[in-house]
Amino acid sequence: MQNETKAHARLCGPPPDGFRALTDPAVHPGTPDIRSPLRYMWWLVVSQRKRVVGGALLGSSWMVGLMLPPYLLSRAIDDGLTADDSTALVTWSGALLAIGVLNAWLAIMRHRTMTKIRMDAAFRSVRVVTEHVTRLGATLPRRVSSGEVFTIGFGDVAQIANVLTVTGPGLGAVVAYAVVAVLLLAISPLLALLVLLGVPVLAVLVGPLLGRLRGAESTYRDHSGRLASRLIDMTEGLRVLNGIGGKHVYAERYRRHSQTLRTEGYRVGAMTSWVQALGVGLPAVFLAAVTWVAARLAAEGAITAGELVSVYGYAAVLVVPVSFFIEGAYDLSHGVVAGRRLIRFLALEPHAADPAAGLDGPEESATLHDPASGVQVRPGQFTALVSARSADSAAVVERLGRFTESDATWGGIPLAQIALRQIRERILVADNEAALFPGTLLDVIGGRSQREREAVERAVDAAMVRDIVLGLTDGFDSRVQAGGRNLSGGQRQRVRLARALLAEPEVLMAMEPTSAVDAHTEAAIAARLYAYREGRTTLVTTTSPLLLDRADVVCYLVDGRLAAAGRHSQLLATQPEYRRLVSRGLDEPPGGTVSDPASHKAQETVR
Repeated sequence: MQNETKAHARLCGPPPDGFRALTDPAVHPGTPDIRSPLRYMWWLVVSQRKRVVGGALLGSSWMVGLMLPPYLLSRAIDDGLTADDSTALVTWSGALLAIGVLNAWLAIMRHRTMTKIRMDAAFRSVRVVTEHVTRLGATLPRRVSSGEVFTIGFGDVAQIANVLTVTGPGLGAVVAYAVVAVLLLAISPLLALLVLLGVPVLAVLVGPLLGRLRGAESTYRDHSGRLASRLIDMTEGLRVLNGIGGKHVYAERYRRHSQTLRTEGYRVGAMTSWVQALGVGLPAVFLAAVTWVAARLAAEGAITAGELVSVYGYAAVLVVPVSFFIEGAYDLSHGVVAGRRLIRFLALEPHAADPAAGLDGPEESATLHDPASGVQVRPGQFTALVSARSADSAAVVERLGRFTESDATWGGIPLAQIALRQIRERILVADNEAALFPGTLLDVIGGRSQREREAVERAVDAAMVRDIVLGLTDGFDSRVQAGGRNLSGGQRQRVRLARALLAEPEVLMAMEPTSAVDAHTEAAIAARLYAYREGRTTLVTTTSPLLLDRADVVCYLVDGRLAAAGRHSQLLATQPEYRRLVSRGLDEPPGGTVSDPASHKAQETVR
């Protein structure tokens, strides 16, 4: 069973025809039962009940078919060889050949059906996880690390899908066990009693180890998810870590956590080796015990030679269902651990739920108001948001973009009551951490919509991406790696800005759009961004004087609340703390008077 799983885990490529509907985004995978891991697995079974019933029938038939050759062989010996009857010998030998061919066909069909069951469960779970990730949206990175999502979406889903194997050969093992007990009862009640009591004894011996293994695996998987998250964070921030000299510190921390994970892995490996050793060793001991008793009975004349051969055959074949019992329990233990993590993830809820029947947003451009901070973003204006703590500015944007629950309004209508689809179509929050998916540079900038080449060119020029296009070998057709790994931090920031501009949202809220570029590029982006968005509602969070000088209105936050609002030059003259924040003291002479704004801008341009 495990070898089958490993072999099919290496398969890649498109799913077979039977799964095209499941991989079609238009087809809903169903609503999972997340009350417990076992209930979730039962939902996977019920979702493909016809295939599971077919697998159970094939698995049971195959298992029972394995028990027939010993019986046919005993009849051939007793009725043919012992009785010197050639006709009976040929008849029973022919039946033995026929049942062998039938068993081979049943094994192939059982294997094929169980593979489909596992694949269906895996595809269905992946769809459920993917759709839940989409539903969580901005809530996801605040609640679950990327490493944990990766572990759930690949490792845990595969473990859960593998548990469904018990619906085929697992059920068949129970049926075969009962059939052997009946056949042995016809030969010797003592042998039947030995078989009936032997398997429960095996379960009692292996059960405690499975319990300990489940606890160790749960700890190991938690450590594994956290370590994967650290690795992803380190990979994504490698340039920053190199710049501040923190690479070695972070690497040492990662090394310590990896050693902890290795220790937990040794614990899991030790218990796994015992479980697997017992899964092979105990059935062999069981076989030896049954054979010894049968041999004694044959020596005493209580059973015939043919019956002795059949008993040995029954006991030998019974190793298969007994091994399935132990492996099934082992897989179920893995699945319960993985299922707990999965349902814990699926139980997460977004901070701001989409109302069932949301209101329509304002028909025309309207004011966005955040009562928590007092910030108002008026239609058609270029507004800048300034705060000594970037988290305060980001919190305002998240409330106005409805990524968190708040009392924010749009044109007097509570954002929480507006259909989320409308908000996402009309209000765009451009985050510096927004994902860059792999593809050509043109596809990355264009996003999901096909835009005119002229519109793309204008957005590229506004975001100062032209030098990136010219610097790449194939221009717009050059490949961008996942996450923009083949681009610098400043280049990724400009590509994200170009993508946001090309989307042409009614309201654009850009968070620190020039934080990773040099002063010359920043000055050009400030001028072009203002011109590109002229007459449309735009909000940027920044402390850059080059952007602030272009803004129609600057909102200055202190401790998350609006302290002052006005033109950049007005705030420089009236707000000393604001002046120190945005100028860093470069334009404040000893007497405390404010220098000319033009001089200030020039100084910032050359810094």
